[in-house]
Amino acid sequence: MDISFASAVVVLLLVTDPIGNIPLFSTLLKTVEPARRTRVILRECLIAYGVLLVFVFFGERVLALIGVSDRSLNIAGGVILFLIALRMVFRSPEGPFGELPQGEPFIVPLAIPSLAGPTAIATVVLLASRAPERMAEWVVAVSVAMAVAALALVFADRIARAIGERTLMALERLMGLVLTAIAVEMLLRGIELFIKQQ
Repeated sequence: MDISFASAVVVLLLVTDPIGNIPLFSTLLKTVEPARRTRVILRECLIAYGVLLVFVFFGERVLALIGVSDRSLNIAGGVILFLIALRMVFRSPEGPFGELPQGEPFIVPLAIPSLAGPTAIATVVLLASRAPERMAEWVVAVSVAMAVAALALVFADRIARAIGERTLMALERLMGLVLTAIAVEMLLRGIELFIKQQ
């Protein structure tokens, strides 16, 4: 997969979907004191960042250990991304990840799977496995994407008020459409690898 640094950042921003996650974060943090919300958001973003970095460095070894190939990862990541993208385009009342827990969120569902979900993990593993010599680049790409996501989510309430709920929904649907195309591309790449290795 020949991908530039800028493309990697854009793809990571699409799969972590900070704009699409604004309604989810706003809903889950309604009961959290305003003074504490920023700390909770930064904590969740750091957890997601840590998870993604672990998979950048060790994802390929973990997959090799359990016998999962690149083609399987492409197809599985594509299927999961496609299902999440469909739920973004055809929004359900529960949101892309279904029913949500009560109380202050911790790790689930904000850090995982909202930010560091299966598709984001599959993306960083694929980047690292296809071009291990560019590992420093991928670490910076993940860092930039997560910094942008954290910034967007810290200002989630202000962004939501400024652009309005309808615009947020339209943006989420637009991101869903783009993610659908990325999902199809991942599926096709996985199928192509499968056919080549037969």
